[in-house]
Amino acid sequence: MTRSHPTGHPGYHETLSRSPESAATARRLVRLALAAWGLRDVVEDAVLVVSELAGNAVRHAEGRTIRVMVERPARRRVRISVADGSKVPPEPRRAGARDEIGRGLVLITALADEWGTTPLPTGKAVWAELGGRRDG
Repeated sequence: MTRSHPTGHPGYHETLSRSPESAATARRLVRLALAAWGLRDVVEDAVLVVSELAGNAVRHAEGRTIRVMVERPARRRVRISVADGSKVPPEPRRAGARDEIGRGLVLITALADEWGTTPLPTGKAVWAELGGRRDG
């Protein structure tokens, strides 16, 4: 079930199983949030970003669940985070021409204005922000 919370930064969040099928739910959550906020111009990039973040968490993290968060830190800006049970931060790697994986963080770097990792008591959250300048 998707929930919004009325306090602090506007946002949506959902806890999902750490399974490949969760990426589809994460994409729907991002589309829902961005439609509600009228941020249609970043939908496609944001959907790709959350797919990569969720996919990385499913492949490399620990624990049974991941938590997807979509926040709006400024009027035209969105922050997408995926929290998981691993304390190990992601590291970009160079994928070979025939590699099927290994390009996720390169794609996130190309699409997002910035991205990073926030340590949490139970693991970490990897986040990316899209939408251009900070405009309050």
